Amino acid sequence: MILTLTDIAKSFGDQVLFEDAALHVGVRDRFGLVGPNGSGKTTLLEIAAGKQYADRGTVSRAKGTVVGYLRQEAIEMRGRSILEEAMTAAGELTTMEHRLELLEEELSSTEEGQDQEKLLTEYGRLRQRFEHAGGYSLEVEARAVLSGLGFKESEFDRRTETFSGGWLMRIALAKLLLRRPDLLLLDEPTNHLDLESVTWLEGFLRSYEGAIILVSHDRAFMEGLVDHVAEIDQRTLSVYKGSWTRFEKARDLAHEQMRKTHAAQVREIAHMQAFVDRFRYKNTKSRAAQDRIRRIEKIKEEMVELPQERRNVRFTFPQPPRTGNQVIALEGVSKAFEDNVVYDQLDFALYRGEKVALVGPNGAGKSTLLKMMAGVLAPDAGDIRPGVHVETAYFAQHQLEALEVKNTVYRELDRVAPGWTQSEIRSLLGAFLFPGDDVEKKVSVLSGGERCRLALAKMLVQPAPFLCLDEPTNHLDIASSDVLEQAFQRFEGTIALITHDRHLIRAVANKIVEIRAGGIRVFEGDYDYYLYKREQEQQAGHLAEKPAAGVDQSQHEPPGTGFDGSEGGTGRRKSAEERRAEAETRNRAYRALKEPRERVARLETEMSSLQERHEVLTAQIADPDVIGQKQVYQQALAEYAVLETRLEETERAWIEAAEELDRLEREFF
Repeated sequence: MILTLTDIAKSFGDQVLFEDAALHVGVRDRFGLVGPNGSGKTTLLEIAAGKQYADRGTVSRAKGTVVGYLRQEAIEMRGRSILEEAMTAAGELTTMEHRLELLEEELSSTEEGQDQEKLLTEYGRLRQRFEHAGGYSLEVEARAVLSGLGFKESEFDRRTETFSGGWLMRIALAKLLLRRPDLLLLDEPTNHLDLESVTWLEGFLRSYEGAIILVSHDRAFMEGLVDHVAEIDQRTLSVYKGSWTRFEKARDLAHEQMRKTHAAQVREIAHMQAFVDRFRYKNTKSRAAQDRIRRIEKIKEEMVELPQERRNVRFTFPQPPRTGNQVIALEGVSKAFEDNVVYDQLDFALYRGEKVALVGPNGAGKSTLLKMMAGVLAPDAGDIRPGVHVETAYFAQHQLEALEVKNTVYRELDRVAPGWTQSEIRSLLGAFLFPGDDVEKKVSVLSGGERCRLALAKMLVQPAPFLCLDEPTNHLDIASSDVLEQAFQRFEGTIALITHDRHLIRAVANKIVEIRAGGIRVFEGDYDYYLYKREQEQQAGHLAEKPAAGVDQSQHEPPGTGFDGSEGGTGRRKSAEERRAEAETRNRAYRALKEPRERVARLETEMSSLQERHEVLTAQIADPDVIGQKQVYQQALAEYAVLETRLEETERAWIEAAEELDRLEREFF
């Protein structure tokens, strides 16, 4: 084993993170470390890295093990180009290279003789060591890693201090990968990467020769990489062998068994307690009653602790006002930054109900297009026209700074929710994982993930019909990402989304827009349809460049990983033809069912409004006070008669529309 953690315990004050935690990591193991925010994932990584000490337990590493640790926080860098900074990872090689240069200079000025022979001997020995350690390929590797993480060749000579924190995190990751430690500890390595860089990193790590422990909320990334999952939950570290999919199945099975055992223990206690309550004071039964009391206490001591139930959204999110069919139109739009022309004469439109994922390599213009659609960045030329009744909300990570740090969580949401009851505000905050007293936390003490959840909750209090979202799941744990995913699935407006989270794209997007080299390509279908079309084009030889953003390298995983979602655990991978047929069926269904579904929803809304008014009028015409006011009563009675007819007609139209929708759905599904 390269790393062994034994009986590890760690607390901060009264908060116990974990007790008796054990982990055994082999030289080629890939562990995914998961758990709710605040459960201690980063702390456990730091204990493994030797950056923190455990309260109890031992940490053992194989002799000579080199550990590399990527923190979530950016490290300040300055004074070097990004290429030079990346190459400092190989410190010994850099020192040898400098020594070789000095020896070459000295040799050029030394005459033949004994001194020159000594210099030549040292130079030859050092050069052999340098070559054996890969010194002459270091720069090539550094360039390849930096390119894979999204840097352009033209940026390699730029100073590190000119890059933002997210880009500095990429440089830190590049240095770590070039160092090639025996054990890689990665804390949310995909947070600051785009979709294409995530795909590259997954492929790089899959062939990595050392061991890996990573914390990530990106399920697709872990599915393609890990062979063990370690979960911290309720102060316990549980280890499951296999992929992410197998972990979920095994965990759910274990939790179900725990619930059954707990229920059986509760029933046994209740049964014995009933006996105790009845007979404990009767002489003939007192000994038996005392025996049962002891057994009850023993069961309580050994009581199975129920797993923490995964909190799902139970809040009915407000829906936005209805817009016109066309939500936004770009005509002849051009945008450049100095000499960098991002778009030239771009024509593009989005329509009501579309949930669009913008994909493409770093620097292609995804964020630029999103900002122009959101109205936070003006085009240099052309027109951008919102549709009828379209209001836009824009979310990006920098908006977390707009939160008022002096407010509590409750107050921060309350100030943008006029007319909401305390119960409604608490319900929404609970949906975004701020239960109970957590709503009284000050914004100033919230973690990055908590601030992100709060900002997203504020956006959904009164959602605009058009949401523009740039990496909304950064810094969210998996449970929080699920909250957002379900909210977006139920959202009836229009969404334009940039994310590296392939799970979120699969769950939400019904249209993919690929951005490359100043142009866009629209794929009228979901993410799997997009992947199929890209794969088809590559096989036909139409694409000479590297795979498109988000091309799922895990398609080439060996059978049995479960990544393709195959049923029955057989590991059979669907053929390209099957995937194509399924994708085309989904898209035909989407187009054919869109209008009938909208008609049913429209009639349901109308029917609900009529029923509410019907209830009001019914109460009025039965009210003695209203009956005593002849004119008011007659007006109410007349409106009631008209409403009865309208309600009957609307219900009949709704039944017909619903039956037609049901017929169409049976045709497709």
